[in-house]
Amino acid sequence: MYRRLATAFGPQHWWPADSAFEMMVGAILTQATNWHNVEQAIARLRQAGALSPRGLLALTSARLRRCVRPAGYFRQKATRLRQYARWYLRRFNGRPERLFAVAWPHLRAQLLELHGVGPETADSILLYAGEQPVFVVDAYTQRIFRRHGLIDATADYDQTQRLVMQRLRPSAGRYKEFHALLVAVGKRYCRRRDPHCESCPLGSWPHTLR
Repeated sequence: MYRRLATAFGPQHWWPADSAFEMMVGAILTQATNWHNVEQAIARLRQAGALSPRGLLALTSARLRRCVRPAGYFRQKATRLRQYARWYLRRFNGRPERLFAVAWPHLRAQLLELHGVGPETADSILLYAGEQPVFVVDAYTQRIFRRHGLIDATADYDQTQRLVMQRLRPSAGRYKEFHALLVAVGKRYCRRRDPHCESCPLGSWPHTLR
């Protein structure tokens, strides 16, 4: 699957960000919205000089909410960003080399203790900002794997993640690329409604539309 998607789509160059902190902000903002909306919010934060922990915390709550409004749930997301920035500064002085010096399983546990940070957000930060070999599972991954019989309907996040990490040699670069390729095929072909199986790179393999 990885090879076929890589041949079909080529390198994805994901996650687009100019700094580790910008990537972390994007991971929080992308919850329950699409990337186009996140890009608008990040552009507003950049214009406000808020793509650093201290810059973000320097904004008033009202201005921060205005900046992140395009990403939806802007009150909750503004609160989560502020809490994350405080934690990042207090524990690691806002320095990614200190953050990612912590062994990733221990850092993952710490991230999951933060309000509003779930497994997908935590793993995105670990993989894309920290280059840690942990695979990110999203709705596209689970839909594609389920339709192609790799998991059943009851498989949860952890089970799906283990499936990949047991079968692909640990590599942050490979995990990033596979995750991005699954997003690409999920958006273009393996849609929740109106899937385009006849033109999908995986369409010739046995599958269902469940």
